[in-house]
Amino acid sequence: MKNDPAILDSHLQALHLPFCKEHCRPAAAKAAKDSLTHLEYFTQLIEGEATARADRAVHRRIKAARFPVVKTLDSFRWDWPTKINRLEVQDLFSLRFLQDHANIIFLGLVGLGKTHLATALGHAACQQGHSVLFTTAIDVINSLHAAQLKGALKAELRRYTAPALLIL
Repeated sequence: MKNDPAILDSHLQALHLPFCKEHCRPAAAKAAKDSLTHLEYFTQLIEGEATARADRAVHRRIKAARFPVVKTLDSFRWDWPTKINRLEVQDLFSLRFLQDHANIIFLGLVGLGKTHLATALGHAACQQGHSVLFTTAIDVINSLHAAQLKGALKAELRRYTAPALLIL
């Protein structure tokens, strides 16, 4: 077997291992310098590939969710509104309601952070491996109406029922 870098690159490309392709040579040099075993070197390389894939998957889910802006619970202002059950809201981020197939409704006046919390909840769901779609109720109504007129209601309904979390 030849020690041709192009062959290795070709195989890594065919196997869809971009992290390994990019990092195998520097990691091999570091492994030799640090006297790592072949298994330790290989483990580090595969851990890097797995982490990179997980990160790409999260980014794909966030992009597919179509958030207007990405918000997190860390950036939520707990001092306004003054009457909010912080523990109850924080408990929602365990996402148990998804397993229970339960609905969550944030109800309140304009400017209290309902959209912020809903977006942060969706973002957390994406990070934990769930599919999410963020849209407005009027967009859903309009797209379903248009689909019904075209005779494609069933397919359009799947768009809204497929994600694990639908945020309206």
